[in-house]
Amino acid sequence: MTSVSVAKVGQMGFIMATLYQNKGHWLLTVHHKGRRLTKSLGTKDKKVAKQLKPYVESELLLELTGLKKATSQVAFPVLTDKFLKADKKRAKKTQELYEYVLRTYNSGKPLPLNPNSRAIFVRTINACWNWGLKQGLVSEAHKLNDDTKGEPRQRVFTKPELDLMFKKVGNGHFNAFVRFAYFTGARSGEIRNIQPENITDGSLIVFGKTGRRIIKISTQASTIITNQSPLWSYSKDYVCHHFKKEVRRLKIKDARFHDLRRTFGLNLIKQGMSIYKVSKLLGHKSVKTTEQHYAPLLTSEIEDFEL
Repeated sequence: MTSVSVAKVGQMGFIMATLYQNKGHWLLTVHHKGRRLTKSLGTKDKKVAKQLKPYVESELLLELTGLKKATSQVAFPVLTDKFLKADKKRAKKTQELYEYVLRTYNSGKPLPLNPNSRAIFVRTINACWNWGLKQGLVSEAHKLNDDTKGEPRQRVFTKPELDLMFKKVGNGHFNAFVRFAYFTGARSGEIRNIQPENITDGSLIVFGKTGRRIIKISTQASTIITNQSPLWSYSKDYVCHHFKKEVRRLKIKDARFHDLRRTFGLNLIKQGMSIYKVSKLLGHKSVKTTEQHYAPLLTSEIEDFEL
């Protein structure tokens, strides 16, 4: 059994807090004036246990001193089970992701080392804590203090890959959807929600994550949507899964639908368009967002350049 004890003297007198591991799980015991309370931290990960320690220690100390009555706060494994069963309308893929992340975390395995995978774990675990707090199942959300964004994805398509997709991805209807996504740089959800009244001469009104915006569309994009009937009413899951299925068939590796938007933005910058104009065209909240996404790509372009 591994343990770490910390003794300190404060306004409440002598306090001893012991963080220890028993049968793989980390627990915390707080001693104060001859009394003690012990609580499981619900994890086998030492780093996570150390992050949770100050919150749980404060909670146990308040209970020992009578300043706070003992709560019926549920253990995190119980909370995750309730969280997973709570939303019957949750998308299937989202549900599967939540189940995998939370059950992996509760099994005691450490958080992934990959920055993007780790960020997904942290976001999911913290979402569960927040839900429990709102439902009154816990008195305090012991969220993980870690990166929730990960590293920005840098995958962009080459010209041969774009040409192959434009010729051979899907049927005519879905193929037009893919080409329109690239030639506008619009998000999947923005395209899927286009209505006939949103289409005007040379421009398009879309509603996305940053609200309503107007896109000035190119000749290629205008030709595609003018000849498109009916418009696209795909679901988000259909676009993601069908696109992945098609690119696998074409042997285009590590490809996601959103990479079309990233490729569109990078190609505009390489053609000389200012980062400010690209930011406006893509509907980013600020130029800083655009710089964060494209600076690594532009650096890579410079590094690959040979005299």
